[in-house]
Amino acid sequence: MTLARAAMLDFTVQLAKKAGNYLKENFGKDLTLEYKGRIDLVTKIDRGSQDLIVAEIEQSFPDHSIVAEEGVSREKGREYTWFIDPLDGTVNYVHRIPFFCVSLALYRNMEPFIGVCYNPLSGDVFCAQRGSGAFRNGERIAVSSSSRLVDSLVVTGFPYSLAVLDDSIARFTRILREVQGIRRLGSAALDLCFVASGSFDGFWEVSLKPWDMAAGVVILLEAGGRITGLCGEKFDLNHGNILASNGKIHDDLRGLM
Repeated sequence: MTLARAAMLDFTVQLAKKAGNYLKENFGKDLTLEYKGRIDLVTKIDRGSQDLIVAEIEQSFPDHSIVAEEGVSREKGREYTWFIDPLDGTVNYVHRIPFFCVSLALYRNMEPFIGVCYNPLSGDVFCAQRGSGAFRNGERIAVSSSSRLVDSLVVTGFPYSLAVLDDSIARFTRILREVQGIRRLGSAALDLCFVASGSFDGFWEVSLKPWDMAAGVVILLEAGGRITGLCGEKFDLNHGNILASNGKIHDDLRGLM
């Protein structure tokens, strides 16, 4: 490593801001759309943001592995691995909805170490480093104290795959009957950040990729939250399914999965 541990979080925040400013400069412009799936969008802005991020990481940390959404996977050892989502919430971005972010995570020996999510339009910077707490715009954050589902506001997303859509809708219906309300905002990374800051009490989603979750997982854990698989099993970043909460409603929410 070329930077001390204490400087790593600042590096990640500054890099997220640099990429975020690129997203902001191009927000609202007409974009040529490509499709990775039936409704799974990608744009030149996703790729431009990713190129910027990857170039800076490779210059500063040439020995770090990188896993990024738009087709970058560079294995250089398992001690440090970056998970990069250059634009989490592409569909929102394309439709000019100001809810998206740059999501950057650094894992050490595949354990959560640093997470940063930056929404350049709201100016919100969520960040955390293992053992140092979680923060939003420099202010420490913590999960909510809600302990009953009926008092809880939860958030989710829906999968691109039609093969699991029926199960997702059935799960949504079960949970909707028990909670105060459900939101669907379009950015898994920011969903996790809003659980971390106490705005939401729980979050679940299926068929996600590591870069969708990696940064938000660090931030939520440091804010005092709990994360498992849907059935309460140990969370696996590569499995794709996640149940996250303030901890107090976790078991009750798990029972509805």
